[in-house]
Amino acid sequence: MSINSSLAPATPVDSALRTFIAAMPKTELHLHIEGTLEPELLFALAQRNAVKLPYASIEALRAAYDFSDLQSFLDLYYAGAAVLQTEQDFYEMTAAYIARARADRVLHAEIFFDPQTHTGRGIAIETVFAGIARALREANADGFSSAMIMSFLRHLPEDDAFATLAAALPLRAQYADLWLGIGLDSAEHGNPPEKFAKVFARCRELGFHLVAHAGEEGPAAYVSAALDVLHVERIDHGVRSEEDPALMQRLAREQIPLTVCPLSNLKLCVVSDMRQHNLARLLQAGLAVTVNSDDPAYFGGYMNANFIAVAEALALSRQQLVQLSRNGFNAAFLPLSSKNALLQQLDDFVAVQSAITE
Repeated sequence: MSINSSLAPATPVDSALRTFIAAMPKTELHLHIEGTLEPELLFALAQRNAVKLPYASIEALRAAYDFSDLQSFLDLYYAGAAVLQTEQDFYEMTAAYIARARADRVLHAEIFFDPQTHTGRGIAIETVFAGIARALREANADGFSSAMIMSFLRHLPEDDAFATLAAALPLRAQYADLWLGIGLDSAEHGNPPEKFAKVFARCRELGFHLVAHAGEEGPAAYVSAALDVLHVERIDHGVRSEEDPALMQRLAREQIPLTVCPLSNLKLCVVSDMRQHNLARLLQAGLAVTVNSDDPAYFGGYMNANFIAVAEALALSRQQLVQLSRNGFNAAFLPLSSKNALLQQLDDFVAVQSAITE
């Protein structure tokens, strides 16, 4: 991605701006539920399920979070997921995330989950759905808003994705209130969007919303392929779109949302310094950029931490922060009435803040 050779000093976020960010209504559209498994819960589940971990302590596990690249993170991520074995495990993990999201003023979350990570080690897909859905339904009954996006692992064959879809479809009616989309994640290198053209075409026929990871470690061409071959409605990450001026113009013109994950990009060395991040340039170019936390237990921060990081490193204004949040609500897969109700909460917040500063 394009990087400025000279970096301006980061502007420390003062207490007033931190308070503003903390209170601002938000969405979360790029969140892997397995990536919210904090070391404390991971160890508790390992003990409960008699799973032997390759780490002697929570501290040793945290030390392993010093990744060198996406693949080294994924290796740790899949090892950690091994502790998830029962419906209760998936429920507790999801409930813990929701509590953190609500504390960060997230009003609506669309949660990725990876059945293949679990079915490949003998966990029934019904168990995965049931645990996550129970936590989401409890939260939704208590004023939260959430949905599920089932993701395929791109390092596995397309036939495996088809098998996962076939196993999940009998559950569709049971989870029709939550399961609205299909995604594509895991390592981009050597796994272009075209690899999954047939299964995404089938999912499109079935009426699912479609999203895909593209343009994180993969090139801008992967973003174009996700749009033109997979026909996705949102691009997850997409920061390397800047390498292709024509693609940038298209993303701005068509207002295709990018679910950007700043702290993830830093942790996985997409950028070596947050001041190098192109989020502000993407926003200024008129793209529908959103802020998200990706795998927050591993990458060092949930939603507020991501907003604070970019506000500080890129000297974002309150107006720009609100625009990022507004983009998230506009990009959500929600009925228009629900979307407008959430946007009204953001508008009310802005009105109150404006009155305070006058």
